[in-house]
Formats: sequence, C-alpha cells, structure tokens
Amino acid sequence: MNIAIVGYGRMGRAIEQIALERGHQVVLKIDAKDIDSIAKSDFNNVDVAIEFSTPESAFSNINLCIDNKIPVVSGTTGWLNRIEQVVERCKNEDATFFYASNYSLGVNLFFKINENLAKIMSKFSDYSIELEETHHIKKLDAPSGTAITLAEGIIKNNQKINTWKEEESTTFDSIPIVSKREGSVPGNHKVTYESDFDKIIIEHDAKSRKGFALGAVLAAEFIADKRGYFTMNDLLEI
Repeated sequence: MNIAIVGYGRMGRAIEQIALERGHQVVLKIDAKDIDSIAKSDFNNVDVAIEFSTPESAFSNINLCIDNKIPVVSGTTGWLNRIEQVVERCKNEDATFFYASNYSLGVNLFFKINENLAKIMSKFSDYSIELEETHHIKKLDAPSGTAITLAEGIIKNNQKINTWKEEESTTFDSIPIVSKREGSVPGNHKVTYESDFDKIIIEHDAKSRKGFALGAVLAAEFIADKRGYFTMNDLLEI
C-alpha cells in the first residue's frame, strides 16, 4: 500500500517504521507546517492515510483526506465532539474512516476486560472506582482518550455510575479520573475498585509506541478496500 502520514511527529515516525517493515511505502508526509500547501494532486498515489496530529487540527485533517477520496485512520484524541460529522460523511458520501482512542492491541483487550469487570462489580455497592492515567509530558490532552473510553465502558455496564470527572475524590456515583504527566511514559492506565476491606486493580502498561503504531498500520490494511466507519472492535472481531 501507498500510505500518507498526516502528523509527522514521534508517533508518525513510529508508524512509518512499522509500515516500511510490513512492506508498505510512505509516499506523503504532512506536518503542521505543510498542511496549507497540500494540493489534490499530492494524494494521487495514496491508498490510505494515517492521521495522528493535534486536537485542534484533527477534524480538518480528516476531512481533507475524505475530500480527496482517501480512506483515513485516525488516532488523535481531544476532538471527539465532532466525530459524528465525520461518521455522517461516511454514510452519505461512501467514505471510509477508522477511529480508535488507542491502537494498542493489548489496550483494546483491556477495554473488554474492563467492561466485563464493571458488569460483575455493578452488583457490589461497597466498592468505589477510580481511574488513573499517566503519559509523557508532551501529551496535549487530559484525561487521555483511552481513560475516557475506559470510563465510558464502566458507565455502560454499571447503572449506579452516571458520569466521570477530572478529580481525585472518590465517590460512588461518578468515576474520578486522575491524570499524570511524567517524563517519556508511553501510556499507563489503571482501574481501581476499593472497599474498606480490599482493593482490586486492573492495569495496562505500554512499553513503547511501537504497539500503537502496529495497530494503526493494521487498521490501514484493514480499511484499504472497505467503505464505512470502523473501530478496533471490527479489526479484532471482538
């Protein structure tokens, strides 16, 4: 496949490395300084685009790809208040869009473990819940998209929980999310259930960006010949 990388930062470079290792070509690299000079002809040889940019530019970057009839994979978080507009374009214009808040295969298995545990724990009102996420100091959004996805998975499976909040206080009807930014941490997510008598913790700890990059390239391979809106559930068949 011929791949365009939209957002050529650390994640973009990791994606490029994985794509080349898997036999693909990166024929277009777009960074913030290049976006205004991109022409329709630049997309002529592109089969699929992978977009990891910033919350402020993601929506316009994704629409740029769709405008040029390019299937697009996005992993940018912090812009999801507008994602339904992109999904509508997929329905109305036969476009292709794949979104995940986290492309690590392990994290997406972790999402399912989290949902199953939430369903079990919904029967036990003595336990409060807390979410904690830690990332590198250059991560722009907080809480992370992955933490929000975890919180939404708990809310969906526990009728006693109504919302999540950015705070450290523990309550029985909302999920506090504690966000930490430290060093060069690729990503750590921890869900804790605690009562007066014990504590249950599930945790995912990313070792490097390569796991995220591999998932994004696998997603690009998956949608190259498809039309519609897709997620990691479609890719992993879970």
